[in-house]
Formats: sequence, structure tokens, C-alpha cells
Amino acid sequence: MQPSEGSGADTNGGGMRASIERFLGSSRRPALLEPGLDPFPLEAERYILTGRGDTLTIQVWDDTRNLVRRIVGIESEKPGRIELHIERFGKRAGRLTLVDLARPTSANVERRGKRSIFREEFRRFLAHEFPGWRIAELSTEVNLEYSLSPVYPRALLKKGGTGFAALAVPPVGGSSSEALSFGLIWLDHLRHRERRSTISGLVLFVPEGQEHATCLRLRWLDPAAAQYRVFAYSPEGFTESVDLADYGNLDTRLDPCAGSPHAPDCHITPLVERLASLPGVECVRSSDGSVSLRVRGIEFVRTSGGRVLFGIDRMVEASERDAGEIERLAQELARFRSAGASDHENPLYRRQPERWLESQVRAQIDRLDASIHSTPVYGQVPAFTAGERGVIDLLAADVSGRLAVIELKASEDIHLPVQALDYWMRVRWHVERNDFTRLGYFPGIPLANRPPRLLLIAPSLEFHPTTETILRYFSPEIPIERIGLAVEWRRGLRVVFRFEGARKPV
Repeated sequence: MQPSEGSGADTNGGGMRASIERFLGSSRRPALLEPGLDPFPLEAERYILTGRGDTLTIQVWDDTRNLVRRIVGIESEKPGRIELHIERFGKRAGRLTLVDLARPTSANVERRGKRSIFREEFRRFLAHEFPGWRIAELSTEVNLEYSLSPVYPRALLKKGGTGFAALAVPPVGGSSSEALSFGLIWLDHLRHRERRSTISGLVLFVPEGQEHATCLRLRWLDPAAAQYRVFAYSPEGFTESVDLADYGNLDTRLDPCAGSPHAPDCHITPLVERLASLPGVECVRSSDGSVSLRVRGIEFVRTSGGRVLFGIDRMVEASERDAGEIERLAQELARFRSAGASDHENPLYRRQPERWLESQVRAQIDRLDASIHSTPVYGQVPAFTAGERGVIDLLAADVSGRLAVIELKASEDIHLPVQALDYWMRVRWHVERNDFTRLGYFPGIPLANRPPRLLLIAPSLEFHPTTETILRYFSPEIPIERIGLAVEWRRGLRVVFRFEGARKPV
């Protein structure tokens, strides 16, 4: 049968039944999907199709649920999928989808089904926590123009001329670490769209146990720009308002710096010293005393305790007899990982662009800001348990003794401002406690007890368009600079723009 398209393509009861039975007979994992409900597997003896004239009714059940719907027409038929017009109780119109979950193309349908289920749960959260408010909009549709993700259901709450933007993190498939970025984008979009209403702020619903990081970030947003509320929801669907004042502890750790009386000494073996002298090799010493040898950001030698390890994808212990092999590895990296390399598609050229950018910044930091000391420059201190963040963190000091948090990204990332905030607030916490000086960092440089500077650095065309939007809501206490680099940054760093905070180019 050829796929039929259009509303009411088939309203004949016998024809609809034949189409549905044909679909069921050819499907390996048939299921019924209705927005807001978990899928019903259409297993033998778990569903009934009954018809009289032009009327067709489907009843399906599982161990805990039962659903009955009157089918009034077939919207469309495609391989592995049928869209049905239905009539619910009270003659309310609706839609059902029959899909074969065994088909790879059904993955998106199943994913959208799960999103619609959580969307309806989000609706219940809002109705419970905001009685008297009207849910003027609730959506999980993608909006590429405004960078709104379908993963996070979003809503507009209204009461009179006042409104709130709302966004929720699903229990599976979403990330609380991404919610604030999308929430601020949604808030800003509504403020531009709803000109006749005052959109006062943002409401976030996050799974219970994941609210800590979100609350820490909200404490560093500008309270004059918007109001913020957070609710945690349990697996059972209970919601609870969160007091932001209860969240002040940071998951941060600052270990003694190598060379200080409290830290282990940094030992460099003759082998490592010889390899570090090779052309194109950079030696990066970590605060814990370990040493990393790299070629334009790719590590190929690392010291660990008293051992020397080498390799790229998998490191093995090295000895003097491996010196020749390691030198050839370094030469190969230098040949393929060069700004002048002829093959820009080579995996070694394309690998870890952030690390290559880090290498350039370490070597040419004076081109970014002449007031910043070229040494020492530390990588990700303090440490904190945030998993793979996708950005490179560097920490330096300027001539006034003020610390500079440097966040590097070689490609477009919508979450760069919020990820940078995570690191900045931890550095600030340790600055206030004089931990950097006490633990041996920045020897010989008197550090100032001032909020650190925050430098966001990326190729000029790789700042996400929403970066300025998100920064608009940051606290004015955070001194932020956006530094855009020329596209040929692999050949050398050249600043093409420098803006403070959320200021737009003119």
C-alpha cells in the first residue's frame, strides 16, 4: 500500500482496520504511542480491535494500565509507522501513533514520546507549585533560531501582566549542568517576544540531588537582572522549593604546589630531560609535581611518581632503550601537527584542538594581555569533580597580583560562560582564603585579595551567538573579558576583538 498523507486520508472502518492489521502483521515490535503516556507494547492478547460500520475502537492494556480510544481516521501511513486521528472521552480529538520499535527510524519517535511524557509531568509540577498562574505555553519542540533544545521542556507562566520563564531537566537524557544556559536563553527570548508582559525571572526544576551545582551558579547571577527559583523533584513526582542560601559549599580542592614545603619534589629523569629538549616539544609541569611532554598540546610522555610513561592512545612504561621510539613519535607529531602541514584532515592535525590552543596561549600569553605574567601558568587548579568539561582552564597572575582565570575553547560551545563561572567561583573562594600563597603558588608574586579576572578566549568566529545573552545575566562583580582570535590561530595568536562582559561589537 502506498503511504497516504493528509488529514483524514482514510475514515472507512474496514479500510482502517485492514491497514492497522497489515501494519501489526509486518512489525517485529509494534507499540502504541500517545503523548504524555509511556508506550504500550502491542503484544498478542494485550490489545483488541473492534469495529462497527465506520467506527473502529482500539483497547490496549498492560499489567497496570488500560487505554481505550475510538479511531476516526488515518492521518498517514509510512513503513513502520501509522498516524491515527482519535476521539477521547467527551469527544475530544487527539492523535495516536503506531510504530515498529524494531526499526532504527523509530528511535526518534520513541524519544519524542518520552519527552512528551516528561512534558506532562512538568505541567503537573507547575500547576502544583504555581496555583493561580496560567501555563500560557509549554513546549519540547526544537527551536534552532533561538538555540532552544527539545531535551528540556520549557514553559511560560502568566498571572496578569507578570510572567516567569520555566525550564525542567528530565530525569534521563538531560543534564543539570546544561539547564542554566538554556534557561537564560529562554528567559531572554520571552522578554523580547512578550513585550506587553513583565517576565520577572526564571524557574528551574531539577532532579532531586542535582540541584547543588545549579544553586551555586545562581548565586553569581545579577539579582537586579532577574529573579530565580529552583525546585527539586523526586522520582515519585514530589516537588520541593530550594533555598539558594543553603548552597554555599564548593566541591573544590587546592593541593600544595610542587616545590612548596608541603608538596613532593618534581624529579626529571635524564630521559625526560633529553626528550624535553627536542624541537617542538613543550614541557608542562603540574602543580602535583608530575611532568607532561607535549607537541602542540598532544601529550606523548608523562611522569607518574618515579615512572616515565609514553604513548598517545595508550601509555606504557618507558626506559632508556625506548628513547629512539619516543623521539620518532615526537617527530611524527611535529610533522603532522603543524600549522604548515599539507593534510589538515589528518587525525593528528585535527585531534584535541583545545590542547593546541592551550599550547599557543602558554607560549604567547603576552599577545593576549601584556599585563599577565608569562610564568607560572597553571592548568586546572583548583581541582573539582565536574567530569569532562570540554574546556581548558588556565590560571595566571597579572602585574597587579590579581589572578586571571583563562577559559579556552576552540569550537562553538553554548555552555562556555556557565562552565567558566564554575571555575571562576572556585578560584575566588581560594583567593579569599589566601590559599594560593599559603600553598606555594605564584612564588615571588604578591597576590591581591580581589575577585579574579575571567578571560573567555576562542577563535573570533567560534563564540556561540548566545554567549552575550548569557553573560548579560552574570553578576557585575565578575570582571569578564571576551577575547576573539584570528582564524589562523595555529600559526600564531592575533587578537581581533576584546569586549568586556556582554558588550556587543559595534
